[in-house]
Amino acid sequence: MTATSLHPQTHETARRLPRDLALITVAIDALMVLVNLAVQLSPDTPEGAQMRGTYALPGVWIPMLCSIGMAWVLAAALAWSHGRNALEKRGFDSISQLARPRLRYAAAYLVVLLLNFYALSPLLYEVQLLFMPGGRLHDAVGPASIRTVMGVFGFLQSIAQLILLVLGVWAAAWVALRGGRAAQLATAEAPGGVEDPGGTSARRAVALVGAAMFASLQMWSGVAMSRWTSMGRDVDGPELLFAWMVPPLVVFALAFWGGWLGATSGLARARPFRAVAASALAFVLVQVSCIVIAIAWLYIASRMSGLNSLGGLIGFVLAFVLVYAIHVVLLMRAATRWLYRRYL
Repeated sequence: MTATSLHPQTHETARRLPRDLALITVAIDALMVLVNLAVQLSPDTPEGAQMRGTYALPGVWIPMLCSIGMAWVLAAALAWSHGRNALEKRGFDSISQLARPRLRYAAAYLVVLLLNFYALSPLLYEVQLLFMPGGRLHDAVGPASIRTVMGVFGFLQSIAQLILLVLGVWAAAWVALRGGRAAQLATAEAPGGVEDPGGTSARRAVALVGAAMFASLQMWSGVAMSRWTSMGRDVDGPELLFAWMVPPLVVFALAFWGGWLGATSGLARARPFRAVAASALAFVLVQVSCIVIAIAWLYIASRMSGLNSLGGLIGFVLAFVLVYAIHVVLLMRAATRWLYRRYL
């Protein structure tokens, strides 16, 4: 078999690299979660029965599963973006010359997760214990403000976990994709080696990455803010499952629509990290604009006594949901169009 006949196979292997990195990310995350749950729920430990009873509560396992799913989607989107970005910048031939990038990525990402599970998470838990009753800082905080302090700490813990997730995927991708520069210089391929026929695949990739990032960030903010309130603790399982599952799917569809409109059909390459930046920018703008509108609306309604009845409250919620949906589509479209304006 000649080198020429092997060339399409190496290109096809390189083309699958972004997808493979995303699948490896989810597989390792799932393995770590299963191992951790098996250890916590082991019948051989005295805490196992208590943990099984705790995880059996809908108010515990439903938010936990949704939070885990959010992290998997976010990590997979970032891993795919690193692989696709390397293909577009360095070309098929350079990526084909990398030595076992999938294995290196898996090893590096596994190390990152082990550090998270067995180093960072216990450290954050020990810091949290300082503010709990009996902790060293409990008397300094005072019983009146302990709830606020714990809410702030929970929010900061969510930010730390989000930052670690992003940095962990980046570090694993750096380990997997470094090298191959000499092969890139030896090729006659122009910079940016991925061409998508008709631009349809690139447009879909931009919309999918942006939607996955936006929905994950929205879910992350919901999980972070749920630490501040007791809402949902007395809600039954089906209603709670609906409240946690349906909104992220709707947000994903809205963000995908906005990203699809913003990318247009003439896009030749995905440039995935522009889609990531567009989704992050749109997410921030949506939150700020909706908060401002909600505060102004509540102020006007309170002055006009418009929320005194159940019908007025339901009307406010429905109108706010409509405003949010419109903002997601329009701001996602505007952010994508602005960041891709050089390539459209």
